Amino acid sequence: MKPVPRVLVTDEARGVIDTLRREHGELMFHQSGGCCDGSSPMCYRKGEFRIGSSDLLLGEIHGCPFYISRSQYEYWKHTQLTVDITPGRGASFSLEIPLGVRFLLRSRPFTSQEREWLETVETG
Repeated sequence: MKPVPRVLVTDEARGVIDTLRREHGELMFHQSGGCCDGSSPMCYRKGEFRIGSSDLLLGEIHGCPFYISRSQYEYWKHTQLTVDITPGRGASFSLEIPLGVRFLLRSRPFTSQEREWLETVETG
């Protein structure tokens, strides 16, 4: 069986990523637990956000690495995350904000069978 991804992306969010990539180049995502839309995934130019020893590489979405803080991973590790987009401005430093949209997470618990086939999480 093929490994089950821990993080996915909707087609709508892919479109926004494509727009941002044309303007900013390579991108990366980080899911933290801090202030400034802490529950929203943040999009940065690749390398603009410093990944530390408490960050994990959860997977890749549309060619972009997706990192999560270890503390948030402990909270979300039993769920598959899907990055989506919604109209409105978030209060963050994420690159999509000037477009009048913001990234958000949708989640669902993994099934017991899926948990046996999860992708490996890498430390930062």
